[in-house]
Parts: sequence; structure tokens; C-alpha cells
Amino acid sequence: MQKGKVSPDELIALILQGIEEVKGVDINLLDLREIENTVCDYFIICNGTSNTHVKAIVGSIQKTVSKAIKDKPWHVEGEDNAEWVLMDYVNVVVHVFQKQVREFYDIEGLWGDAKFSTIETSINN
Repeated sequence: MQKGKVSPDELIALILQGIEEVKGVDINLLDLREIENTVCDYFIICNGTSNTHVKAIVGSIQKTVSKAIKDKPWHVEGEDNAEWVLMDYVNVVVHVFQKQVREFYDIEGLWGDAKFSTIETSINN
């Protein structure tokens, strides 16, 4: 596939695959399309258990997406301390947190008007 030809659903599936590959936990998908003036269409939010785990999740997402569709994030922020890493794929923004930072900032609560989906993985069961 060529860059720019991938649907949001395909990108989301690849990002979720990258998260699941390294056992990211508490994965949620927020659909922001029906909210006015949002910067993107979707948030994917998950957390890792440590700085190392957060970095592994981010690396796995980048590798999975790059390998499948030759795309990379437009911007990545927070990799240095790996408590909250934001990956901007333009229409899809990924937030990878450490659990206590995720609880503190409560992104899901701030975007309470979004359609909310919990992604079930083998680690959730």
C-alpha cells in the first residue's frame, strides 16, 4: 500500500495490533467524529506497566504501522520520560500512558461526549 491510501479503520487495526503485540493494557478507542472542532477523528488510549513497557508499546506501534503501510507518525511527544507518549497519525492520535499518569489526566473523562469502545484482548480476559 502507498502512504495516504489507508483507511482510518486499517490504521486503527494496525495500531491495536502493535499495542497487543507487546501486551499493552486497558485499551480504549474514542470516536471523536461527532464532536465539533476536534483535532482528529479518533483517540486510542492504553497503558503500560513501566517506562520500559511504554517505550516498547510505542516502538511496536511504529514498527507495525511502518511495516504494513510505510507510514510513520506525524509527531511523537513524551518519549524521553515515557510516562505519557502521544503519537500523532493525523486522524488517529495514540496516547500511551503509565497507569498512574493516565488516572491523573483522565483523558476519557475529558472527552466524555465521544463514542467509547473498550478493546478486549487476551490480557483483559
